Amino acid sequence: MWDKAEETNPQEGGGKKRKYPGGDDGEGEERKKWGGEEGERSQRDGGRKRLDAMSVGYFRRVGERLAEGFEDKEERAMFVENVLSEVKGKAMLVAMDCTGSITLQRLLPLSSPEQVGEVLAELGGESGSDIAVVSCDRCGGHVVESAVRQMSRWTESSQKESSDPAEGEEESFELLEAQVLSLSQVVRDNIEEFIQHVHGSHVVRTLLHLLAGCLGPPRTESRQGAKGRGVPPPLTDFEIPTSFWYELKSLTETLLDNINLSVTDAVASAVFQTMLTVCHRKRPKLCKQLLKQIMAYLTSRSAAPGLSPLLVFLKDQASSHLIETIIQLSHKPLLRDLYKNHLKGHMVDLALHPIANFPIQRLTAASAKYKMFLKLFDELIQGVEAVLASGHMGVIVQLAESCAESEEKQDEMLQCLLRAFHCAEPGSRQVSCLPLFMSLLTYDVYYHSETAEGGTSTEVPLSSICYHGSRLVQALSKFKERSVLLSSLRTLSPADLLTLASDPAGSHVLQALITTSSDKGRGKILRRLEGLHVQMACSRLGSRVLEAIWNSASVNQRQSIAQDLVPSENQLRSHQFARHVWAKFALSHFVHRRAHWQEIQAGESKKRKLFSDILE
Repeated sequence: MWDKAEETNPQEGGGKKRKYPGGDDGEGEERKKWGGEEGERSQRDGGRKRLDAMSVGYFRRVGERLAEGFEDKEERAMFVENVLSEVKGKAMLVAMDCTGSITLQRLLPLSSPEQVGEVLAELGGESGSDIAVVSCDRCGGHVVESAVRQMSRWTESSQKESSDPAEGEEESFELLEAQVLSLSQVVRDNIEEFIQHVHGSHVVRTLLHLLAGCLGPPRTESRQGAKGRGVPPPLTDFEIPTSFWYELKSLTETLLDNINLSVTDAVASAVFQTMLTVCHRKRPKLCKQLLKQIMAYLTSRSAAPGLSPLLVFLKDQASSHLIETIIQLSHKPLLRDLYKNHLKGHMVDLALHPIANFPIQRLTAASAKYKMFLKLFDELIQGVEAVLASGHMGVIVQLAESCAESEEKQDEMLQCLLRAFHCAEPGSRQVSCLPLFMSLLTYDVYYHSETAEGGTSTEVPLSSICYHGSRLVQALSKFKERSVLLSSLRTLSPADLLTLASDPAGSHVLQALITTSSDKGRGKILRRLEGLHVQMACSRLGSRVLEAIWNSASVNQRQSIAQDLVPSENQLRSHQFARHVWAKFALSHFVHRRAHWQEIQAGESKKRKLFSDILE
């Protein structure tokens, strides 16, 4: 029996609160220098100069004016210049104030590159090193990030020069370019403090993106809800000056000199992950070198005799994230070496570990393109039931997805799942597999049966469809042989099918099974749905499933659906979801000009078949 509790990533929250570098080892002054806990306390206590109340009010009003927008560029330029004249001489105080920081972050994208460079120059002070204090401040760090991000506009400047050379256009970026390089030098000189600092590390990560020539959305705009969680933000490429090309190499070399911090500090680990990600996108040869050097370091550490040190690192919160990134970006020889020399024989144990199971999922996904997947599968399949019992459903889902992608071991995977869910024997139980897979419950638990014999004892309404169960069935629907799933789907009652179509997780299952079926198989399922189309159309999720079915249906199947919907015209046309179905299916046309409607549908069907033949 397995609990339905969905797997939670122990690496995302839930752990102990991270301590700042320093602590009880006499480094309190260092923490104060980098704007850490002591520095913030000194600010609250008046130990550090703060922006006066009148200035705070001024910058709040500036923020409100910026939110209103401007009628023309000239008015905007004049406003920006006036505000920056107020900032001049107290840029550090403004940047490290909460209100001033937010206002500057809005103002800098509207400023010219030269004006942004002047702000950075003032923040750096005479020697340029003062920018370290601002970068490691909870408010100032955002301002520094916003300022250096403006260098991405260099692309626009280059395009203008190629079409209409303008004297001084390139020069306007010279100061900003010099300040970005100066910041990078300060980071390299103080690398340990920067990459371990909770705020300073974000400046380093933005700097890595900038030097490589690709940026994501600003941090203040990239916070995602639950739906987009775990999805990396999209990156935009841009041209970079030649100096950035060489500076990135210098910065990565400095980071590699401090690779030991990547396995002991979660904040530093995130910096190394960013370094690898941007280099893989923009500097693949450099990325290969970095991957080899990091792996060489990780595998050279001392461990128990006969055991790879990677087995320790995989179970650590900080280093496991880094290893996940390495696996995702590695080429075939590195993956093969990782499995053959370090992980072989330990895959099930790692899959059962609350932290190490996540890198194992990445390795299973990355190996699907190579023959090594067969060996990895043979090892993991031995522990499927134990992994399910541990609640690490992501491992099982990824194993099924890799089987679908590689088109290997599919029969073995399905039979193993049937045995694990106690529905392989007797054969009559196999038609019950779909509800069991979707709810991740064994046959005995789902049907409240204590006996090991006989078929389905009583009909149980479909319920408890979970996220990972849905993902598992969607992966299985891509298998070459999925007759067991389709047979199980056809045994569901109309009420269960409606529940499936209207469930957030179940709707994806129904859509996957119907759209991947042959015309004959799809027809059998659609006959089970007769009389339910109106209810599906009036459901937020069901209407989307109905549209997906329509897009993959034949002309005759579309006509059958339309005939089921038309009698409820008034209800459909007045419903917030169903009215879109009525319009997309052109049902008014179906009612009044059926012959023409059939011609249009036949034409669309031919186009769809033609495109599918080309794609195949």
